Amino acid sequence: MDGKTKAIVAHITWIGWVIALVVNSSEKDELASFYIRQMLGLWLFSLVITFIPVINIVGWIITLVFWIISLIGAINGEQKEIPWVGSYFQDWFKAL
Repeated sequence: MDGKTKAIVAHITWIGWVIALVVNSSEKDELASFYIRQMLGLWLFSLVITFIPVINIVGWIITLVFWIISLIGAINGEQKEIPWVGSYFQDWFKAL
């Protein structure tokens, strides 16, 4: 798998993320690693949003918009950070 394909697969549920992580662990690719970190942060963000009832629906809409922005970046082969929090995800999960 090339880096762009791994990046796109990382966007497809948790299972796709795990597959991309495992495939990328043997042959590290910069683009795939970037989106693996972005998606881990986005999945964790959505998990936290689920437990906050006041902002649940708005949080899910924001998460969906961020996911679409990230997926478009992966399809285009660009390293496009998620707005506001993407740089934090890159810093927090740099071991991936």
